Amino acid sequence: MWALLEDSERELVKDAAKILHLKKNEIIYCEEEVPKDLMCLLKGKVKIFKNGVGGRSQIIRMIRPVQNFGYRAYFAKEPYVTNASAFEASMVCLIPMVLIEQLVMSNTRLAMYFITELSTDLGIADERVVSLTQKHIRGRLAESLVFLLENYGLEEDGATISIYLSREDLANLSNMTTSNAIRTLSTFVDEHIIALDGRKIKIMDEDRLRKISKIG
Repeated sequence: MWALLEDSERELVKDAAKILHLKKNEIIYCEEEVPKDLMCLLKGKVKIFKNGVGGRSQIIRMIRPVQNFGYRAYFAKEPYVTNASAFEASMVCLIPMVLIEQLVMSNTRLAMYFITELSTDLGIADERVVSLTQKHIRGRLAESLVFLLENYGLEEDGATISIYLSREDLANLSNMTTSNAIRTLSTFVDEHIIALDGRKIKIMDEDRLRKISKIG
């Protein structure tokens, strides 16, 4: 987004922007709150989630640096329909949406940027609805592991996914119970598809993992 702004526009953004330092699990915004800022993750990891029936949560998206989030509800003129929290110690830049709206009205390149981002997110959301409702447990968990692999990459060993999720978070990302997630992970370990070390997940057979994710 920064590259699409004129020098004068960048000065406006810099003057209005605020930096928010977040602790692990700290809430950034909640459902029903009125959106006021565009948020850009500068450092750390953030999860977007929705509270469901019986106290269960569903992780909708995982945000990585330097992705923007929190602006859809403002453009839709509605309160937030999700929650956001820091998955680990994080740093977020807040830019008032009133300013963003003004810039969008005068900068067509910035307007197209947001149209593209929203359209891409909608396409991903459509695919995810089908995956979470039609794929079996193995396929959903495999898809989540592939998603984490593609979004956060691997550590220096070339095998360990660079994000450590609790079994509950992994279950919430995959739309299953924690017990099902634990059993399915154990099955993947027995089949030598992954290896586990606490919260660390090492990919042993990426081709097979992707195949399970694809066929569901």
